[in-house]
Amino acid sequence: MTAGRDPEGCASGAGWIAFPRVNTTDVPEPQSPGVTWRPLRERDLTRWHTLTQAIEAVDAPAERYTEDDLRDELLAGSWKDPAHRSIAAEDADGALVAFGLVDVRPGDVSTVRASLWGGVHPDHRGRGLGRELLTWQCRVGRQLIAAAHGSAPGELVLHSDERLADRSALARAAGFSVRRYHLVMRRLLSGAGASPVPQVDLPDGYRMVPWSPDLDEQVRLAHNEAFADHRGSEPRSREDWQRWVSGHRDARTDWSFVVLTDGPDPEVAAYTVAFAFEQDWVDGVKEGWTGLLGTRRAHRRRGVGAALLAASLRAFQAAGMDAAGLDVDRENPSGALGLYERLGYAPQQVEVVWGLAVER
Repeated sequence: MTAGRDPEGCASGAGWIAFPRVNTTDVPEPQSPGVTWRPLRERDLTRWHTLTQAIEAVDAPAERYTEDDLRDELLAGSWKDPAHRSIAAEDADGALVAFGLVDVRPGDVSTVRASLWGGVHPDHRGRGLGRELLTWQCRVGRQLIAAAHGSAPGELVLHSDERLADRSALARAAGFSVRRYHLVMRRLLSGAGASPVPQVDLPDGYRMVPWSPDLDEQVRLAHNEAFADHRGSEPRSREDWQRWVSGHRDARTDWSFVVLTDGPDPEVAAYTVAFAFEQDWVDGVKEGWTGLLGTRRAHRRRGVGAALLAASLRAFQAAGMDAAGLDVDRENPSGALGLYERLGYAPQQVEVVWGLAVER
């Protein structure tokens, strides 16, 4: 099970309704011989990172985690509660051999989602740890969904790489079904197989500007509108946006651009936000990552998104990147997949998004 590159979705206002603290200590801990199960703690970060590195070395995911990333997953966000939303298996030598997190963020509008992320050390697979872990996560996720404000339906969600048949079998055995597929795509910018970046001009009535802090809030609001019709997307709060998008330590706002309408009162028509996740460059390919690319509905089908993406590709090239990467829902309603293919992107990996409906 993996966390997505874009895990955060929260309320669209200046703040949010605080998520109620839920005591999950009545959820039975997994029972596994030879290990002790307990919540993750901040002082576990180094050992936890060692565990995730062992998992990544075997599973070869598209997304890798630094120790700072793990700290964010555990603690970054006013709603985080590791004492009741995390668990780890520790062996007799004090090494962590499995972990799991459950995250329900405040402010989900259409569906209250409990995101389940975890993993088992390759040397300890086949012992039932993954099954015990997922059972605990599902129970905690159900409690958190039941405690959430509002009456939106609930869903348990987890992600897995399509290549990992054991993860698919585990999800299906727990009652999950496939909700959608995400394609991790790459376009070469240098070396054999690279093609020139096309020049894509904006249509009349628009102009492109570099991302700047004074546009950040307008871009956030445009993003919430642009992604309102995307499956699995929830609006982002200011805290969420600044923590995970424009203010993220890996964000490259110098590779990011905004398209504005012409006129005395310009509005954001489209935007792109780029990142440099150096921890993912394990194959030696330096990659500029397009984390967000959105066009508000009224401005779609005019070539605005293509012009933005081409501008980012040129920025990646100028910075010495070897390739450009992004991921996309295979059934994206905006036609984004076709745009990426036309600009030379090709699928590298497929991530499966699994879901299990929860009655409230």
